[in-house]
Amino acid sequence: MSHPLPLDGVTVVSLEQAVAAPFATRQLADLGARVVKVERPGGGDFARRYDGTVHGQASYFVWLNRSKESLTLDVKSAAGRDVLEELLAGADIFVQNLAPGAADRLGLGAAALQARHPRLITCTISGYGTTGPWAHRKAYDLLVQCQTGLLSLTGSPEEPARAGISVADIAAGMYAYSGILTALYTRATTGRAPTVEVSLFEALAEWMGQPAYYTRYGGTQPPRVGARHATIAPYGPFTAADGKDVLLSIQNEREWRALCAVVLDRPELADDPRFATGAARVAHREEVDAAVAARFAALGSEDAMALLDEAGIANAGVNSVAEFLAHPSLAARDRWRDIEVPGAPGPVQALLPPADLSGVAPRMDPVPVAGQHTEAILTALGRDAGAIERLRAQGVIELPARDH
Repeated sequence: MSHPLPLDGVTVVSLEQAVAAPFATRQLADLGARVVKVERPGGGDFARRYDGTVHGQASYFVWLNRSKESLTLDVKSAAGRDVLEELLAGADIFVQNLAPGAADRLGLGAAALQARHPRLITCTISGYGTTGPWAHRKAYDLLVQCQTGLLSLTGSPEEPARAGISVADIAAGMYAYSGILTALYTRATTGRAPTVEVSLFEALAEWMGQPAYYTRYGGTQPPRVGARHATIAPYGPFTAADGKDVLLSIQNEREWRALCAVVLDRPELADDPRFATGAARVAHREEVDAAVAARFAALGSEDAMALLDEAGIANAGVNSVAEFLAHPSLAARDRWRDIEVPGAPGPVQALLPPADLSGVAPRMDPVPVAGQHTEAILTALGRDAGAIERLRAQGVIELPARDH
C-alpha cells in the first residue's frame, strides 16, 4: 500500500541550468515536492540542447528534469521579478546555480531573500563558493575535475582522462539535495530556515579524501594505472580467452591465498615474499598482474568467473552501457519505469531513484516542454488572460504551442 510522498506540500522554485541544481531538485520532485523550474525565454535551460538523442530531447535534460513544472520568465525584467517574488512568497525552497554574482545583482542572494522571506530555505550552488579568490570564476565539470586533481588520477600512465560522467556536478547536486533535506528538518524542529551553499569544487574535494590523505602523508600521489586500482593489487580487469574482460578484486590475505590456490592453480605464490602483503603486491604489481593475465588467457570468461566465485573473490564482467541497460538485476528488481518525454512516440524508460522508502512510490511524471506550465502558474497567481498576453507580448514570458 502506497503512502503519501514525503515532500507532498513542499514547493521549490529553482533558477537552474545544466546538471548540478537540476539533479538536486529532481530528487526533491521524486519525493513529491512541487518543483517550479524557471527558464529563460528563447530556449530555456541550455541543457535542453546538449544533444538530441532521446527522440529529439537531450539525454541530460530527460535524466534531470522529469516531474517538474516549467515556467519561462525573464527575471531581469521588473515584471518578471514581480512574478518570481510572488512565487517565492509561497515557496519553501529556492535553488539557484546562476553565473557568479548574478543572483546578488537580481536581489536574489541568500541574505536578501531571507530578509524578505524568513522561512524560505535558500540553496546556492556555485563553482568555487561565494567568497574567496575564485568566487568570480565560472566552473564546469571538467574544469573542477582538473582543479581537484582528479584528472591526474584517472587514465593511463601515459595520458590522463576525464571521468566518463559529470562527477563534480553529480557530487554538488547530491550535497545540495541532502543539505536541503537537512534544512527542512531544521526548520521543522527549530523554526529556523538555514541557508545552504554547495560548490562543485568543495563537493568533489570531499570525494578526493583518500588520495588527498595518501598524498599528504605518503609523500607521493597514487599513480595513474588505467582501470586498475592505484593502491591495491591485483584489482582490475583481465582479458579472458574469449576476449571478454573480467575484473577481480583482492581485498585481504585470505582472498589472495584463495586466488593462488583455486584460480591460478599456483598455491606457492601465496607465500612468495614479493606478494605476501598488500603493499608488497602493489610494489610488484607487474609480476602479480602477469601471473593473473597468463591464467586468464587460458580460461573463458565464464570459467574464470566460476573459479573466482568458487574462491569467494569478488568479480564482474566489464560491461558496456548497452550491457548495463540489460542487466538482470535491474529487470529482476523491477527498477525501470515509463515516463513521458516531449516528442517521443511512446514512453521512455527511466530508473527508479536508488533509495527505496518502504510504502513510498517515487513520482515519475513527464519531462516538461519549455514554458509548458507558464500559463497555469500565472493564472494561479491571479493573472487573467489579458495580463498573461501582455507579459508574452513584452517578452517577459514565452508560451509553448497549444498542443502542449
